[in-house]
Amino acid sequence: MSSIERVLVAIPTYNERDNLPRIVPQVLEVDPRVHVLVIDDGSPDGTGDLADELSRTHDGRVHVLHRTEKAGLGRAYVAGFRWGLERSYDAICEMDADLSHRPEDLGRVLNALDEHDVVVGSRYVGGRVNVVNWPLSRLLISLSGSFYARVITGLPVRDATGGFNCFRADVLRKIDLNDIQSNGYTFQVELKLRAWRQGARITEVPIVFVERESGESKMSKAIVREAVWKVWKLRLMDLF
Repeated sequence: MSSIERVLVAIPTYNERDNLPRIVPQVLEVDPRVHVLVIDDGSPDGTGDLADELSRTHDGRVHVLHRTEKAGLGRAYVAGFRWGLERSYDAICEMDADLSHRPEDLGRVLNALDEHDVVVGSRYVGGRVNVVNWPLSRLLISLSGSFYARVITGLPVRDATGGFNCFRADVLRKIDLNDIQSNGYTFQVELKLRAWRQGARITEVPIVFVERESGESKMSKAIVREAVWKVWKLRLMDLF
């Protein structure tokens, strides 16, 4: 497979001022091929301004995409993918801003891209549940959500809803980003499903997921409700 020379790590933000200066330097230290794109949805806490400061101090390896409103996780990532594809990055990765995705796991995810098209940083592969400081209720929702999505869609991924993923640019170019239906956490299921439908070779690499220490979780009942019915819509799309 073709070599990976330039990698973009896309990090959506909304009110992540406390976490951003912690995660960005750690991600950059993982691999010299890595650049970071902060996609800020008009954070009122000044996250966007802080991202601009980080961009000025990290020698062209940190970039900022300012959006004017909080439009959802899926829309933020789609904007980030387009930004990276327009600038000819070889691979684009998704990571959360709150350090729940540990930067030290990124190296193993990138290594797996040498032999695969899509690499999922998985909380549930290898017979273990690698989650730290989650309440049992949250863990059960996550486990059942991934199982539910896997059974209904046929997607051969144990952590279907996980958000620590890396895609070769060629895979993203084959996906019609304008046609993506989901915007909440089901976005992660749909993106993996569309890549798999295109024949992408997908693998899962075990990671440790750590509950955020600072800021507020973006999970809500509305997101859970969307996931319940949207997975069936994805299945119907597959059939017709």
